[in-house]
Amino acid sequence: MHTLKSTPKADGFRMPGEFEEREADFLIWPERTDTWRDGGKPAQKILVDVATELVKHEKVTVFCSAGQYENARARLPEEVRVVEMTIDDAWTQDKGPFYVINDKGDIRGVSFGWNAYGGLEGGLYFPWNRDAEFSTKLLDLENIDRYDARHMVLEGGATQFDGEGTLIITENSVLNHNRNPHMTKEEVEQTLKDYLNLEKVIWLRDGMAFDETDGHIDDVCFFVKPGVLALSWTDDPENPQYANLKEAYDILSNETDAKGRKFEIHKIPIPGVIHISEEENAGIDICESAASREAGLPLAVTYINSYLANGAILVPQFGDPMDEVALKLFAEIMPDREVVPVNTRDWSLSGGNIHCMTLQKPKA
Repeated sequence: MHTLKSTPKADGFRMPGEFEEREADFLIWPERTDTWRDGGKPAQKILVDVATELVKHEKVTVFCSAGQYENARARLPEEVRVVEMTIDDAWTQDKGPFYVINDKGDIRGVSFGWNAYGGLEGGLYFPWNRDAEFSTKLLDLENIDRYDARHMVLEGGATQFDGEGTLIITENSVLNHNRNPHMTKEEVEQTLKDYLNLEKVIWLRDGMAFDETDGHIDDVCFFVKPGVLALSWTDDPENPQYANLKEAYDILSNETDAKGRKFEIHKIPIPGVIHISEEENAGIDICESAASREAGLPLAVTYINSYLANGAILVPQFGDPMDEVALKLFAEIMPDREVVPVNTRDWSLSGGNIHCMTLQKPKA
């Protein structure tokens, strides 16, 4: 791995959309006991389900600690590569490299800064130094050259790209005082344009209510393809998610992408609010340096935190009447993809879902 002194924009590398063909997926074995209940066992079962489905479509690597290597290797399909690595927690999408590609078949990585969603002012766990190393470690493992953008904190789940120069992002996550207080909005936007080769950045104010990441966009919307969005939605003005989602819809309805297209927006109804139960809370270790998981805590849940694979989409399921509605709508707007339901409630209890837990490597 070499660290390059230029930028992807200067070198002709672009950030692809997640709907584009990919080469591989990466996941991290959940085992942090102040994040995952019952020693991480329910969350590990979900990871096995997800990896088993993904490896039908592309290569899959799972990273885990030395103490869990034997267990992970035994439970995962043999087609899945298991690699021992020291990591703080399992949110692979958010701290992994941003893979950029060019039209010559080359791939490079971009490493941004990481502080566990806010550092010492609202961050979700401490320490986070091993997670801050994850992007570099992964690029080193694959011998992929990288651009160093660690002067700016940016999580993968805070971004949605159309692969043609457009980014949708929220102010509350990227401009939060606990992420990039040393940068103006203009400086942040220019850094995004330089290091991800963008022409247009569309700013939403915030993500969903109860989102402890300070409003990641991957709970709000994703690109089905350029010019087409799937968006979390509720028609109920009394729903705690209504105000933020209505504002997001209004902004996106009046915006155009980098190519000047108006967006075609498909509304995907959200499930009912999930609350952590007393039993679930009892299985989580209490730790002052980790986010609270007390019983009754409401959680941000949505079908938009799905994960696209080659020819498929993995969709969270919550045992809610809206589960079937979301599956049907996705099948209609993505007829070329197999729609795969995955019961992921236990990942939701820890603050995320399939997209948060999985990192895509595009095909160069």
